[in-house]
Amino acid sequence: MEAAKKGKTSAKVGELFEDMPFTKKHLFVGFVLFVVSVIEAWEMMLIIFISGSIAADFQLTPLQEGSLIGSIYLGMIPGTYIWAMIADRIGRRKTLMFSLLSFSVVSLFTPFSTGFAMLYAIRFIAGLALGGVMVAGYPYFQEMLPVKQRGKGLVYLSAGWPLGTLLAVGVTALFMGGESNIGSWRTVIVLSSLVGLWALMLRKIPESPYWLVSKGRHEEAKASIRYLSEGRIELDNQQQLWVEPIEKGNYLTIFTGKFLKLTTFQTVVNFAFAFGYWGLYTWIPTLLAQKGLSMSQSLAFLALSTLFQIPSYIVAAWLTSKYGRKKVMVSFVALAVTSGLGFAYSSDMTQLYVFNFALAFFSLGAWGVWNTWFGEIYPTYGRVAGYSFGAGAQRWANTLAPSIIGMVIGWGWAFNATVTFIQVFMVITFCIIMFIPETEGRILE
Repeated sequence: MEAAKKGKTSAKVGELFEDMPFTKKHLFVGFVLFVVSVIEAWEMMLIIFISGSIAADFQLTPLQEGSLIGSIYLGMIPGTYIWAMIADRIGRRKTLMFSLLSFSVVSLFTPFSTGFAMLYAIRFIAGLALGGVMVAGYPYFQEMLPVKQRGKGLVYLSAGWPLGTLLAVGVTALFMGGESNIGSWRTVIVLSSLVGLWALMLRKIPESPYWLVSKGRHEEAKASIRYLSEGRIELDNQQQLWVEPIEKGNYLTIFTGKFLKLTTFQTVVNFAFAFGYWGLYTWIPTLLAQKGLSMSQSLAFLALSTLFQIPSYIVAAWLTSKYGRKKVMVSFVALAVTSGLGFAYSSDMTQLYVFNFALAFFSLGAWGVWNTWFGEIYPTYGRVAGYSFGAGAQRWANTLAPSIIGMVIGWGWAFNATVTFIQVFMVITFCIIMFIPETEGRILE
């Protein structure tokens, strides 16, 4: 395999990754990016757990508290679009590093807020900074993995979400929980900001060969390929590397020609899927209170649900490499809808727990597959742009879902009616993914 490459005058990057062995270097890259994924989840979920304490300190109304929770997500909406353009200009690795470091710096100002307006502005800007982590992380890892391991690898990367959530719960409980209280929400924010220094570890891994070739930086791309393959793929100095298509792309490319339909479908899925997940889990303590659970019981319920999400990624990773993206996601979303409706109409506490754990398992397994799938439908020059537009749709859902679900709860909707309404968005997700092409086993263009 290695010798055949040396005899050619040119080589397509995707074909090199089709033949590339999976090495310890891939594991190291995966570890560095997995921790970034954990940090991202931690930062996004933390504000939910400490918002009550912040609200008490600043005497915020429920409306102000809800808008504060949404501020970081609102900031991530323009952040995803801006960082997508930056990522295609400066690269995936630098985008991740600068995004995470800038978030850490901005977030450190949060404890010095003197009022709601200042607090909201800082968290909005922090979200703007964090947007680059979301849009660059998954495409970057996709472009570093051999074709056969790409599906599994990306699903495992998604497992950073439940671990980050659990860390956010754990740190909040350690510093702010009951008699063991050894700090405040300010302490928690400072600690979470300092964790962003992990961005410096990104200097130890190479840039995406796909992006390097798209910018004409062939020698750096060859060095990256040698690093990832541990020298098992050798390339002549005279060999030219290329990606499809050779002409330069831009952000608007994803809205033209054959990509317009794909962009429309994946945007609808991203919004509906995120609304279905976020609409439920941001209000689950309130919804469970309608079922008679106390706040502490609701948080324990949420923590247990998060634990059930971890094995879902492992199962989804194995299944997607065996049966492909589409079949696994269709099955998992269908089972998530079934579990969600069972949760809505549970007649006792046992059913409530069983159906919610099933919902957590299947919905997060589907997220793992989706995070892999929708970035693969674009070529190199449109991958980050397409991913960012879909991520922006998710953030719109993250921003709107808490307010809309809060509104229907305020109207007096019963538990089963509210949860059923949320499941409508999961049904929309199920319908639209039928029209998105399979990508399992295909080389990246």
